[in-house]
Amino acid sequence: MRYELYYWPQIQGRGEFVRLTLEEAGADYVDVARGKGGMAKMEKLMRRKSSDHPPFAPPFLKAGGLLIGQTATILSFLGARHGLAPKGDAGRLWVNQLQLTIADLVLEAHDTHHPIAASLYYEDQKAEAARAAACFIRERIPKFLGYFENVLARNGKGAFLAGRALSYADLSLFQVVEGLRYAFPRAMAAQENQLPRTIALHDRVAARPRIASYLSSERRIPFNQHGIFRHYRELDA
Repeated sequence: MRYELYYWPQIQGRGEFVRLTLEEAGADYVDVARGKGGMAKMEKLMRRKSSDHPPFAPPFLKAGGLLIGQTATILSFLGARHGLAPKGDAGRLWVNQLQLTIADLVLEAHDTHHPIAASLYYEDQKAEAARAAACFIRERIPKFLGYFENVLARNGKGAFLAGRALSYADLSLFQVVEGLRYAFPRAMAAQENQLPRTIALHDRVAARPRIASYLSSERRIPFNQHGIFRHYRELDA
């Protein structure tokens, strides 16, 4: 089966969590909106009224007759199919729980530069963004990443969040560290010495052959000022 991923073609965004899992799985997929006429195809699919399960917004994944929306749901589906999630119910739900916690962190990271409304430009809410970013750096980054640090510590000899085997949640935590380093390089440099297991996990993921190949390829969209993780120097206090 060839998967069809539908997401905005100019940014990593939430679609990047799906791309990383597809890449690690060695799956055959096409990033539809990045191809010729791809945006029109994505918009047409979103407008399709005949679907019983219409997606709210990208990313969504077409797998045969299935059309799956929401990042965590897509990853749960792919993880089960490609050995990137535990087989038992308890482990599978645990990885999904970790992914949803990552989704909460991603939303808060986005809201540092758009604390009032996503429909407003950053320049229209700079004062509020400065306050939001300061709280995020001081309180929320340590709380979220400290949680994952503790999860890794409790695993003992387990190298990953769910034990000895890589899961899609590990790939997503890698992406979070990458994004936070881009958005808040000074803040992350000051905090990373408190997160040795999380940074080691990031480095192990980056060194995996398929991920390393993807990161050095043109398929990996660079971070920019249009995605979730954005670098504004004045917010990285």
